[in-house]
Amino acid sequence: MYPYQVKPGQKIKLADIDPDDHKRFEGSKKEGRKLVSEQNRELEPLQEVLYAEQKHKVLVVLQGMDTSGKDGTIRHVFEGVNPQGVKVASFKVPTSEELNHDYLWRVHKQVPGKGEIVIFNRSQYEDVLIVRVHNLVSERIWSKRYAQINNFERLLAEEGTIILKFFLHIDIEEQKQRLQARLDDPSKHWKFNVGDLKERALWDQYVEAYEDVLSLTSTKWAPWYIVPANRKWYRDLVISEILIDTLKGLKMNYPENLDDLSKVVIV
Repeated sequence: MYPYQVKPGQKIKLADIDPDDHKRFEGSKKEGRKLVSEQNRELEPLQEVLYAEQKHKVLVVLQGMDTSGKDGTIRHVFEGVNPQGVKVASFKVPTSEELNHDYLWRVHKQVPGKGEIVIFNRSQYEDVLIVRVHNLVSERIWSKRYAQINNFERLLAEEGTIILKFFLHIDIEEQKQRLQARLDDPSKHWKFNVGDLKERALWDQYVEAYEDVLSLTSTKWAPWYIVPANRKWYRDLVISEILIDTLKGLKMNYPENLDDLSKVVIV
């Protein structure tokens, strides 16, 4: 089992997990960033052969509190990969059409096909997080969804999808600093949403909701990783390492060309 992986059935208390931990790499921030760049170069050919082989499907789920770094993870971890085989799906407030279907309908449409890596920036878990915290549906409804999501992910896994779920773990003080940085820098004002302050006031409720998500939905076929994310470079390093190790484990190969190319002459 990889460090930071949540065991199936493990009861999680986020207060017991250090968001500032960086035991996987004791070097400096500069050295860590250099290593992330090296991992980018290692990921690029792995993603290329995944796309060429057209056998495997990879789903990466990113969840975390506001400012935990979902967008930054996508930029830094997947820098340099071929956009032809990597997609990002973001799940905002459901549209009227989406609300007319079951809550997994819009999610299922976005899962990866063969050869693809799809990154969920937020995901199906919003329907047991924000829905729960804001009482958008009753507990009788959202409490059933843990098992439904587990079964949905089991279906994807049995159909050949590799699922990696990352909870980007920051503390409330780090969130304060990141929000303040957005407020202080005019070039980052576009990132600042006054509504984020209302969500921040519900920090404890979100912690409780996330603890249930992590405790109830980390499975053999779709594990959760609680990634210390106070240090952005370390967050990227951990996620890159897990993703690279996973792709290497697939033992992928470029497909053979069935034509006899030995006699081909280009004039």
